[in-house]
Amino acid sequence: MKIGFCGTMSVGKTTLVNALKELPEFKGYKFATERSKYLNSLGIPLNHKTTIEGQTIFLAERVTELMQEKIVTDRTILDVMAFTNCATHTSYIDADAFETYAKRFLYQYNYIFYISPEGLDIEDNGIRETNSEYRNEIDETIQKLLSKHRPVFYTISGTTEERIKQVLKTIKY
Repeated sequence: MKIGFCGTMSVGKTTLVNALKELPEFKGYKFATERSKYLNSLGIPLNHKTTIEGQTIFLAERVTELMQEKIVTDRTILDVMAFTNCATHTSYIDADAFETYAKRFLYQYNYIFYISPEGLDIEDNGIRETNSEYRNEIDETIQKLLSKHRPVFYTISGTTEERIKQVLKTIKY
């Protein structure tokens, strides 16, 4: 089963994935989290300064995750598409072509869970963008992509414990 969590920055995706890692229902799964720090250390620009080259690396990581039989990841193809669409250093033509290419992988997820930023403060981890306008732009773009490409997805909310219950109920564990 391939499970992906999507949403703008600082909505608790990584926290949730790390919590799921501790559950017996996910024994034997691979978990993918927090690659931004590593990629940033390689000099790959992130957030609004990202480039088409940088987003191609992020896309390759997501596609590699989808090659696993059992994966839970804190980012999806949708997130990569959204960050590409909102990048100030990427042309509209490149972003559109990138989206067209990336969407072919979108439907490989068995479950996509969207997490809204509503009511959540931005936490500064030293890497992520802390500008609330940019955060909202990414969220709005993710929502537009969900509407445009129409993958099956589930919206989850609440505390980490409430989100875990929603995930387990959805995937019928």
